[in-house]
Amino acid sequence: MTGTGRAGVRLTARGAIVMLFVITLVGMPFLPGPAFVAGCIAAVLLVRPRDLLPLVVTPPLVFFVAALLVELMRALSSGSMLQTFGLGMFTALSSGAPWLFLGSALALGVGWVRGLPDSLRELRGAPAPTPTPASRSRRGRVRTFDPEPEGYFEPRVYGKAADE
Repeated sequence: MTGTGRAGVRLTARGAIVMLFVITLVGMPFLPGPAFVAGCIAAVLLVRPRDLLPLVVTPPLVFFVAALLVELMRALSSGSMLQTFGLGMFTALSSGAPWLFLGSALALGVGWVRGLPDSLRELRGAPAPTPTPASRSRRGRVRTFDPEPEGYFEPRVYGKAADE
């Protein structure tokens, strides 16, 4: 291959999120913070540039779900499950907070350099859908919404209206 394009692994947003989750989940019992930060950096470097936006907003959720699963597994093997789970979640989230902020900030920063502003611009400036013949009113203007059938959500009124 003699192309000038860079060959390499490019993940979708879903693939990068799953990779971040697996790295965080595997590292959670041993070194939760550094594993999470490494996973964030790896995910944002391997994702396709057009999928950066969904990736940079998910690291806090991934960290929370990984901590939830690890602490639930720890709590199942203890005598007082609820107390162990509550204390474990509090400890995991409070001790992991600096790492969570660092990983999220690095993901956002690297994503910004890799083209996140273009994704945001594309999201904001998405073209309006082209009108179909069914979306035009009788006068030829394009309707901005499809009205509900008359009386569909209104209570049924029996008798004559006062103005008739």
